[in-house]
Order: sequence, then C-alpha cells, then structure tokens
Amino acid sequence: MARPKIAIASFQHETNTFAPFVTDWEQFMTPGSWPAYCVGDRMFETCTGLNIPISGFIETASMCDLVPISYAVAEPGGLVAQTAFDAICDRMLAGIKAAGPLDGLYLDLHGAMVTEQADDGEALLLQRLRALVGVDLPIVVSLDLHGNISPEFCNLVSAMVIYRTYPHIDMAETGRRAAKVFETILRRKKLPYKSFQQLNFMVPITAQSTRRQPAQQLYQGLEDLEGEAVLSVDLAFGFPPADIPNCGISVFACGYDQAAVAAATATVVAALDDAEDSFDDQLMAMDAAVQTADYLTKQAQRPVIIADPQDNPGAGSSGDSTGILAALLKHRIPALLGMFWAPEAAFLCHQAGVGAQVQLTLGGTFPDQNGPEIVVTGSVKHLSEGRFICAGPMLAGIAANLGKMAAVTITLENRGEIVVVIGSNRAQTADREVFRHIGCDPESYGIVVVKSAIHFLADFEPIAETVLFAVAAGQNPCKLTEIPYKKLRSGLRLGAQGPAFIRPEH
Repeated sequence: MARPKIAIASFQHETNTFAPFVTDWEQFMTPGSWPAYCVGDRMFETCTGLNIPISGFIETASMCDLVPISYAVAEPGGLVAQTAFDAICDRMLAGIKAAGPLDGLYLDLHGAMVTEQADDGEALLLQRLRALVGVDLPIVVSLDLHGNISPEFCNLVSAMVIYRTYPHIDMAETGRRAAKVFETILRRKKLPYKSFQQLNFMVPITAQSTRRQPAQQLYQGLEDLEGEAVLSVDLAFGFPPADIPNCGISVFACGYDQAAVAAATATVVAALDDAEDSFDDQLMAMDAAVQTADYLTKQAQRPVIIADPQDNPGAGSSGDSTGILAALLKHRIPALLGMFWAPEAAFLCHQAGVGAQVQLTLGGTFPDQNGPEIVVTGSVKHLSEGRFICAGPMLAGIAANLGKMAAVTITLENRGEIVVVIGSNRAQTADREVFRHIGCDPESYGIVVVKSAIHFLADFEPIAETVLFAVAAGQNPCKLTEIPYKKLRSGLRLGAQGPAFIRPEH
C-alpha cells in the first residue's frame, strides 16, 4: 500500500496593525531570530531539530512521504506588504502544483497575519490553496496561541492545533500533535466535525502567560477533554494589537462525535467566562518599576527583571522606546538593558571600536508612539556581529542574526553603570544569549531590563529574584482601553469586565 503523500509549508507573521512600518519581502529573507526563507529539501536541513511546529511535524509524520514546499517567517511587525504576501503565496502554490497528486497538506501558520489588503491573511492564503487543491483534500494547520481566528478560516481548514504554552516552549510539540491528528484523519478516511466559538472579551498579552493563573489552569484542562470522540481542543488568546473584526479569544475543537466536539468547545468557553475576573495585566508605572527594582536589589540574591512589554519587538514594536532608559538615568539606577534597536548607533560603535567614548542618539524614530530620542555618552564595552545560537527553552538551537551589535556602558556618578545592548535587526530579548554572547551575563547584574512581554520568562525567570512589568511608551499597548481601535466587532469587551467596544459610524 502506498504511503500517504503530504505537502508541508510554513508562512508565519504576527501583525501589529498599529506599527508604523511595513513587513516586506526582505523581512522574510533575514528574520532576526528565526530561520530564513527556504524552499524544497533545504527545509529539512534548516528546520529539523528546532522548537518550531514544522520541525515537530517532520519528526512525527513518519507514516507519510513528506513533500517540503516552502518556509517563510518574519519578525512580528506592521502590515505584510501585499507584494511580499503574493510572492510567498505564489511560490507556495507553484510548489504544491508541481508536487502532483497529494493525500493532504500541513501548514505551519500563525493565525494573526494582516496584509495591506486583507484583515485575515491566513483566510486569504487558504482561499487560494483551496482553489488549487479543492475542498476535499485534508488540510491540517498549527497556529500560534495568539491567533486571531475567524469563522472563514475555520471553514477552510480540516483541523487545527494551537500552542498551549506562553512563552511558546511547545511549538515543536504542537507540530507533533498536528501529525497525530493528521494520522487519524488519514486512517479514518473522513474529515472530522469542527466546532468554533469566539469569546466576547479580550485580555492583554501580559495577562496571557501560561506560567501564571488563570491561563495555566485553562490550558492544562484541554488535554482532559480529548479522546476517541474528540481529536483536539484548542484555545487561542488572540493578538490584541490588531485592529480587525476577528481580534480576540476563540476556542476550536474537532473530532468524530459532533455532539462531543460541540460540548468540548462549550466547556472551554464556560471556563474562560468563569475565569474572566482573574486576568491581571501585571502592569506598574515606569518610575515605580525602576525604583521598586532598585529597592529590591538591596536584599536580592538574584537579578530583578523589568519587562518593557509595550516596546516588545515580539509583538511588532520597533524596540527603540527610550522610556525605561530615561527613567534609569533620571533616578541614577544601574542596570543592564536590551536589546535596543539602533542600527546607526551600532554602526558608529563598530567604527569607534572597543574602549572608545561615543555619543549616541537612541530612539526618536517614531516619537508619537515611542517617545522622544535620547542622547547618551558612554564607552564601547563589547562588539559583535549579532550571530549566535540561542540556548533558552523556547529558541534553543536557532541561529540568531541581529546584525551589528554593541554593549555600551553609561557611567552613573557614584552609582555604578547602565549597560545598554544595541542591535541592528529587530528582535525581542527572549533568550539570555542576546546578552551573554556580547560579554554581558544577566546573572551578574542587579537589574535587567528586557524588551519583551512574556517570552523572556522561559529563560530569564529561572534566574530572577522577581519580575516586574513596566508601562513605557511603545507600539504594543497593553492597556486595551488606550488602543485606538476602529474595526473590532461591536460589543467586544476591552479587557476583563472592560467596556464594550462600539464601532464608530462611517
């Protein structure tokens, strides 16, 4: 008997519609902390062994002959340029067409892609794929926990599985689950029933971590609902900085007992409703955060970590907000801070060399959203080309490419120093190697400031005395009532027990 022939492809982008820059073709060619665009057999060499969904699928789908099509991921950012989206789609479609007759298609997607012309990039992709392969071919997808999932997208896929951890330490495991779902569909030769429901409230990213309650308990309960009748039950928290109608929390289940599938969805929805009051954004004022951290270091044996979640490149922000740096300078508090996106400053540091005194202008690229520029004087402590292998539990094995980087020391009179790590390619600070590879071990500092919202917890919280979340300017607002939405669906509540969104009249 012939082995099933499955085409595999990846196309991921998490789109922040408030970011003032477009994600173009180049961003998919050279992403800072993800594998670069590749096609065909190169995918096996590039993706195998990493904590990414397509790697887990490749590892587990041993019952199939896999046809690698294309892999495309860019750092989160602004709207995907339509030309880039179309080019990647066209290459994917051409590869699938050239593969000949297929028994199925696996897609490693994100779920929160928005293009210059489409609020739902994944649905647009699936529409084009269905036009090529037909309505009956099994298409199984894996999605990010932050997917803003639409009913249209659910109608176009045969089944989906979603990450169950945030930080996303289970990306490869999600691909493995997708392979097992696919195996069942192929064995039974029948597409499963599906059930989908959107919730009527949103929660900010800083309230979504599965290392904290109530998300931890909600996700731990999903596996208990699965069995013979229910193939998979999944929960997506959604990606709040996306002004689209389908933004927000949703629940999806699939299986071969229609009533059981619907009941599983209803159970998760009810649990979410019951937990609504428990979601906490964890945010504190910027000055209070740095002063609290300074006080805690006097008794702490380990670093106090301050997150800068609203300037998180992992949620599409630029990574050059000066707010927390300004607060540290104002209160003369020593710290390690990074990674600050500053290509021109990094270039100047490389020109000057290690040990040189430099005057750098940081920030100010998007002053309306990220605050004003700040001019600092310091000495170049270390330099690097920004190439290193990540070692933390989320990104282990991934070859980062952050471009020219520098660690710059700013001396505080009688108070020590602030070390700012700057880089040329945007990426959130989710892995300690961002600091360590350039000679700055986070465990050697009293305060460490990271430009990340939640992903940093996987690698940084184990070494931390405590973690604080500070509110500074940025393009990833975590106070949902302060986001200038225009296109959400009416009635969707902005935060736990928050006000209902009213769509403006046109």
